Amino acid sequence: MAARRGRGRVCEAAPVITTRIAREQDFPGFLELAAQVEHWFGAMVAEPGFHRAVREHIRRSSALVAVSGQSPLLGGLLFGGQAPTYHVDWLVVSAQARGSGVGRALMADAERRFVRGPGSVEVITFGADHPGAVASGARVFYERLGFSPAEAADPGPEGGSRQVYRRAIG
Repeated sequence: MAARRGRGRVCEAAPVITTRIAREQDFPGFLELAAQVEHWFGAMVAEPGFHRAVREHIRRSSALVAVSGQSPLLGGLLFGGQAPTYHVDWLVVSAQARGSGVGRALMADAERRFVRGPGSVEVITFGADHPGAVASGARVFYERLGFSPAEAADPGPEGGSRQVYRRAIG
């Protein structure tokens, strides 16, 4: 990051965040992101099913990544569904990039690329009583994007509660 001067202060220039369709060479970065959140979601890094899901999304060009320069992936998103119901299958922002707009940028790019016509976008996130609900900021994040809590979902692989969040799209 370059420093710049302004009115007697030294300010850090904000990194430029770019989102793009994921490539096969991004697969290790998805595993690095998964390792950062396994304590909330359960095992993923060593799970063949997770590997298959990421690779299938990459193959279908329905996986997005957020990058900045040559740094590791800042975030990753797996998107699915078709009109009228779309799904955020997985969204993770790296620990160092949380709160910097990466998640919002990935969601905006996914909707621009993949959503056609009226319907809804759904995501399953932590239930209100899950320890990750507050620590991860996921529920607040989705609410700020206009999602509303809906029905309960099946528990996660680690046994924690889950809830569907939904947002109507025009």
